[in-house]
Amino acid sequence: MTKLSSLSIFVPTYNEEANISLIIEDVLKYVPPLAKKWELIVVNDGSTDQTARIVKTYSERYKEIRLINHLRNRGYGAAVKTGLKSSRYDWIFFTDSDRQFRFEELSSFISHRESADFIIGYRKKRRDPLIRLIIAQGFLRVWNYLLFGLTVKDVDCAYKLIPKKCLSKLTLITESAITVTELLHKLIKKGYKYKEVPVTHYPRPYGHQTGNHPSVMYKALRESVALWQSL
Repeated sequence: MTKLSSLSIFVPTYNEEANISLIIEDVLKYVPPLAKKWELIVVNDGSTDQTARIVKTYSERYKEIRLINHLRNRGYGAAVKTGLKSSRYDWIFFTDSDRQFRFEELSSFISHRESADFIIGYRKKRRDPLIRLIIAQGFLRVWNYLLFGLTVKDVDCAYKLIPKKCLSKLTLITESAITVTELLHKLIKKGYKYKEVPVTHYPRPYGHQTGNHPSVMYKALRESVALWQSL
């Protein structure tokens, strides 16, 4: 595979001290052969554990690694927006920092880049608790279709590759779990074509999920209605 000219990778992170060093080590192992220039941006969304300290140690050793701190926990969508805005290179890839996705699949994933304007993954088999599966595959999928007409198989799959040029003049107004829905909706509305590629989903090895917390879900629902009203 021909190397990418340049690649920005960012991972939104909140209290992932048990996972973040493994993520960084995977990036150091699998990414350098894929791009002539690359960077890893860890968006630390107000973590209260040792996540920031661990990333800072790596950033002092590797010039490609950058740490961006939110002073408080602003939410997943805010971290995604920070990552998109901070990415400097031609291609932008983002995933989560819980190690439910792996960088060893990135090479085959980006090989699809000439098939469409941007590439989005979908989980071949989700490795999540039952309640999360019901919410994601049932309610949210119907909700996203009714409000935004999205027929994407797996909107929230955290495995996406987007050319930076596609983000020109694209403004995101949400800062919650609905932000990725907004991103995809606006890219598609601008006429960009996407390709869906299956990726492997693993059980979370360490830590716990925060996406099912009532306050997180309420904010996402509130912002999705506000987004729908603004379109």
